[in-house]
This record gives sequence, structure tokens and C-alpha cells, in this order.
Amino acid sequence: MGFLDKLFKKNTATNNTVSSSKRVDVEARFERIRSAISGTMSNFFVARDRENNNQVVGVKLCDVDKVEFFESRFKGLNKPSEGEIGSQMNHPSIAKTLEYGLTTKNQPYIVMEFVDGPGLQVLVFEKSEELLRGKRMSLLIQMAEALNYVHKKEFIHRDICPRNYICSQDLNTVKLIDFGLTLPATKHFMQPGNRTGTPLYMAPEIVRRRNTDKRVDIFSFGVTCYHIITFELPWQTSDTTGKAALHHDTAPPTDILELRPDLDKNLAAAIMGAIKANADQRTPDMETMLRQLRQVKRSP
Repeated sequence: MGFLDKLFKKNTATNNTVSSSKRVDVEARFERIRSAISGTMSNFFVARDRENNNQVVGVKLCDVDKVEFFESRFKGLNKPSEGEIGSQMNHPSIAKTLEYGLTTKNQPYIVMEFVDGPGLQVLVFEKSEELLRGKRMSLLIQMAEALNYVHKKEFIHRDICPRNYICSQDLNTVKLIDFGLTLPATKHFMQPGNRTGTPLYMAPEIVRRRNTDKRVDIFSFGVTCYHIITFELPWQTSDTTGKAALHHDTAPPTDILELRPDLDKNLAAAIMGAIKANADQRTPDMETMLRQLRQVKRSP
């Protein structure tokens, strides 16, 4: 039985209300509002759902070959699909998974809550200081709460970066998205060799093919916080391939206070502690990180 057959069988057998027991004709059901955006393993578009009162939703169409290749790394481990993982997440700072299943073209699809605002990646790369000033701490705490929830559900997100956080239009709220690379936090899924993620934010133990755990997300979260505050990365490189992550344990990161000397010292310490190359010296868990962020008195 192939991956798609197992996914469809699993969906028809589950009691989870967001799983679809029938194959969906995407073009017939959804009226596209915005053109597709290509991701690592999928395309995403905003649409009106004709079957649900024209509700505006996000629709993710997964690349069959890429998903099957990724899933093949975990044969025999009963890995949950992206849709199954997303459907378990019920948190105000995580975009809701509304439905998942297979299309009439045998593509895995996910229907999700549409967050009508800019991605953090856009704000960072456009260096939107005026928009972010004074709002960063609220956003960082919400981001940390979302990731802490994922960890409490015993998953590792594995792709924490600005691209996977979407803000509201007023930048008062932010939501975590994309569980395409997410894995259960169990020993079988934390073995060396799975070098997936976004290299500029990737923990060195991933690229060095070492055992991993939830602390890979803490590292990526720390780099994300650093980038949001300074509009720079802790390690300067023009390389965005997997080789970029090789810098993360061969050279020290630039101290964030060099770029932002006005930064609250507690916030600076929290971020620098999260991006320690040695996982044993890194912030141990997201509960600790969240507590540190909540102690910061002023927002950059």
C-alpha cells in the first residue's frame, strides 16, 4: 500500500471531523482569490470555499513526489500526516487546520484558516521598523506560546522561521503555520540523518547528522527572534543552501547587543542563550524561553 492509499484509508477511518472521506475536486470547490505561492513541498493559494458559505480559506496542495520522498524516510514508524498533525493543534496562535484529505488528482490537500495579514518574513526582509517598533515583544511571546504548545503536544515543528509566522493586518496577533516537516518528539523520529528545515535558521545538530530533540526548534526560534529585532542574522553569509547551517557551530554568532545596544539586556540574554551551538548549553525548553520573554519590561 502506497503513501497516498494509506493517507486516504486513514482519513476515511478516522473520527476526526476535519478529515475528508471523499476526494475533493479543488477547482470545482474553491474559487481562487490569489495566485498560488510555491513552497518547498507544496503550493498555497487563498480561495473562497463554495461548499462552506464562500468562507475565505487557505488551501495547500502538496507535491505528491516530494511528500512521498519525505515520508519514505520514516517507513514503518506510522508517521502522522501533516493534516493529522495540524488537526491536533488547537491554540489561538496557531492557524487552524479545517480539513485535510486527497484531491481527485491524488494530491494531499489541507484547508486552513486564512490569516489576513503580512508574513513575518516580509516584514523582516522589508525592514519594516516603523510597523514593528513597540510590537515585537507581544509578537515574540505569542510566537513562543505557539511553539511551546506544539512541544507540549509532543511534536517538533522543525521549520521555525519568519516565513512560518503570519501576522494580522494590525500586527497585534501572529499565528504559526505549516506542519509539513513536523515530527513526533520520539526517539525513532529524532535519529540522525533527517536534514530538513530552512538552513539559515537550522540547528547545527541537524546539518551535522546528530541526534535531535525539541531544542532544534529553540535554536530556530532564537535565530528568528534575532532576525525580527535586528533585520540581520547572527551568522552573516550569502549562502542560503544547506551549507549555510555549517557556520552555526564553526564561528560565534554576532552578539545581538552589537547591533541593538539599546536592547533590554534580559531579552538579549534570552535570545543569545537560545542560539548556542551546543544543545546542552542552549535554553533547555520553550517553557524557560517563554518565562524569560515574559520578564522583559520594554519592547524593542
